[in-house]
Amino acid sequence: MEAVKTQDVGVNDLPWKIEYQADRCTMCGSCVAACSFKAIKVVTQGRSLTVSEGSQPEPKHTHVARPIIKQVASLTDFCRGCGMCEKICPNNAIRPVRNPDTRKALLSKDNGPIKRGGRTNLNAQRTLDSIVVGRISQMTDPSLDAARHTFDIRSPFGRVLSAKELPFELKDGKLVQASHTPPVDWIYPLIFSDMSIGALSTRAWEAVAMAVGYLNEKCGLPVRMSSGEGGMPVKLLESDYLKYFIIQIASGHFGWNRIIKAMPHMVTDPAGILIKIGQGAKPGDGGLLPEAKVAEHVQAIRGVPKATLASPPNHQGLYSIEESVQKMHLSMNAAFGFRVPVGIKCAASATSVSVYNNLLRDPYKICGGFFLDGIQGGTGAANEVSLDHTGHPVVSKIRDCYNAAVKQGLQGQIPLYGGGGIGMTGDAAADAFKMMCLGANGVFVGKVLIQLLGCVGNEHGRCNACNTGKCPMGICTQDPRLVKRLDIDRGAQKIVDYVLAFDTELKKLMAPIGNSSLPIGRSDALVSTDKAVAEKLGIQYVC
Repeated sequence: MEAVKTQDVGVNDLPWKIEYQADRCTMCGSCVAACSFKAIKVVTQGRSLTVSEGSQPEPKHTHVARPIIKQVASLTDFCRGCGMCEKICPNNAIRPVRNPDTRKALLSKDNGPIKRGGRTNLNAQRTLDSIVVGRISQMTDPSLDAARHTFDIRSPFGRVLSAKELPFELKDGKLVQASHTPPVDWIYPLIFSDMSIGALSTRAWEAVAMAVGYLNEKCGLPVRMSSGEGGMPVKLLESDYLKYFIIQIASGHFGWNRIIKAMPHMVTDPAGILIKIGQGAKPGDGGLLPEAKVAEHVQAIRGVPKATLASPPNHQGLYSIEESVQKMHLSMNAAFGFRVPVGIKCAASATSVSVYNNLLRDPYKICGGFFLDGIQGGTGAANEVSLDHTGHPVVSKIRDCYNAAVKQGLQGQIPLYGGGGIGMTGDAAADAFKMMCLGANGVFVGKVLIQLLGCVGNEHGRCNACNTGKCPMGICTQDPRLVKRLDIDRGAQKIVDYVLAFDTELKKLMAPIGNSSLPIGRSDALVSTDKAVAEKLGIQYVC
């Protein structure tokens, strides 16, 4: 054997191996056509057979060349385990199998750090899983009927002034408003997190947007959706549906030229502005849209050429909280006539409480929401080392921020929203309820939405190829051939059904503790089976 062959990449070095049964295969070619990663191919295999067909032994030697399916041994075109081949094969002749002996992480750094999408692979254990609702109203005080009672499931988005700060005065025996108050909207405590046009396919983004419109118009649930970095279509900016969208401005400022030009033609104000400082999946790192996903419509919306779009790690010129308040928050409020709440999104970290404290003390009362994103949040593209080894769980930071506000008597003035792994087990309502009991006013979800659309990526290394532009489900790709795989109407319906179930489940958890409104800060309703978690969060430990 030549020495060089020993260093070539083999199938055993890859994270997934293709299990193929040639005797079942009819060579229809469906699996090869469906594989967006080109991880399998048709090759010819020679077979030598010696058979005897007569009544007397008369062995005959024959040579047969037959087509078979073979896995590609490559670190670029390798199997991601999406299972599309297995799903489409009419004869159950092929399927991906996880390879525990993979060496890919070691071998694939010849061209620099590994990039991928999805969630962290190393931090799947969640704090929320060790917390349960432990206080049930029985003989102490009445529980509520989840099916018949009226519940007030609304959260504020905007700066909430204390009673002493409200600018009201008596004139001629009447209470009149003396000056302007910060805008506050009451929304549903489940926000669809920022996923841009570019990160998602046009069909996927449209499916999520359709679900938002239906939930607001037909179901009476004021769900809001963040646009993500990169702008929005002009038709949407100039439509009445803009009132359901939170426009995000991130450090790259992509798409904002078009948004500014559309302002004079907007028939309604947006639901809010979200200034993204950082995200939990890759804290301290800017956004990244690989060149493969910068299609023509993305170039038009963002005003850029076809190239990899990397956002800076911070907003240029904003190097302190004070500067952020004066420049970014004040300018964004002024741009919309102080009618639109402006929030800020940060990655959960050891500095989160310091940021929140400074925003609470802001004399302008500008900040209308503090969005904290934890390490288990998803991303469309990031360096794997950032995804797996940086960040902070969101639960304890939400609790720390809430407690810091309580100590100052300022709780509830800047609404807290938490995200990052919410709904990872499929039960987003339970996660949201626990987060609210710990101090959050609501939660934001992203990965759950694309899973409802059909995403098969998980925290154990399946698929997570959002960054390649080859998403086999047509969700995180701009390839027209792949995008057609996604059914917009069915995807929107799945999201609507999930949110309606979320609403019912949230009531099922509020009723037993006797709450008809959201249980913000009701940590007495929670217990933990983990002593360290109980001590950190200040809740009861049970065993």
